Amino acid sequence: MMIRVNVERAVKVGEAIARIGIERAIDDFTDPRFYPPRDAPRETIAMYFLVMVAMDHRLSRPGRPYEAVVSGERFHGADLLYRLGAEKLRSDPEFFTAERLSRITADEVKEWLSAGEAKPPDADLRARLLRDLGRKLLSLYEGSAYAIIAESKGYLRAGAGEGFIDRLKVFAAYQDPVEKKAFLLAKFLERRNVVRFLDPENKEVPVDNHLVRIAVRLGIVEVDPATLERIRSQVELDWREDVMLRLATRSAYKKVAQAAGVDPFLLDDFLWMFGRKCCTREAPSCRHGCRSDCEAIGGCAGGACSLSNVCEAYSREDLMVPEHRFLNTWWY
Repeated sequence: MMIRVNVERAVKVGEAIARIGIERAIDDFTDPRFYPPRDAPRETIAMYFLVMVAMDHRLSRPGRPYEAVVSGERFHGADLLYRLGAEKLRSDPEFFTAERLSRITADEVKEWLSAGEAKPPDADLRARLLRDLGRKLLSLYEGSAYAIIAESKGYLRAGAGEGFIDRLKVFAAYQDPVEKKAFLLAKFLERRNVVRFLDPENKEVPVDNHLVRIAVRLGIVEVDPATLERIRSQVELDWREDVMLRLATRSAYKKVAQAAGVDPFLLDDFLWMFGRKCCTREAPSCRHGCRSDCEAIGGCAGGACSLSNVCEAYSREDLMVPEHRFLNTWWY
């Protein structure tokens, strides 16, 4: 497997993003359908997001979409997860405490994260992750999620494992080598004004499936022809190959953020929405036409994808691939 970050193209993509702007895609994460109230105590906000991000992985599987109607509205994937999380916080706030998490069962997780035909595919694993989270919070941080932030003194990286990102690695749910969940949690907490990180130079985008797919299509991450064919054919990659591909993607988006002059956490908002609404897995806007929800975030303009002039896949059909296949993980 050979992977290369195309720095020149990443700069061009960053410049294009700077021109279109990303302001319309920025989320303040206060929608009461998904998140704690604006006036919730900082401990409540910190614990809610610590738990929810720990669960934010692989809910949909091939042929089994995680999708259901809640209160008359249909939700899919992460939207459904956070919808059920917000409902749980309202109906049973004690659920989001270290003591309750330390003894949670798979049946409780299954009941919590099920709606209609949607069910979590790995309730046993999720229960183990939450028990680990609760027990270590009790033993290391007196049960407080906010104490992790306080102990990090506002730094993402500091000293020998003293920063927020490294402190999270004690929890099994946050041990992904590419730190997707850790940086997603940091983004949520900063946007909700629970913390303001003092070392923004250490911010990275949380690399999920959408971001890898977009990076390969844009051409800011290049892979050898054999690997590209494996991605297109949906051959399962092993964990080392997954990590290599996502680390390259993270590095490429760092260059994009620098060229665009935007915070990587804000860039992630745009990229995630762009992947869900514009450069989708099956029906990208450049092939199937612009949709109103894509136009709403600036992903389309004048009937064309806003990034088509800097996208390799726009003129190269071989790069119009789905995300790589790596299913059996709780990393993302």
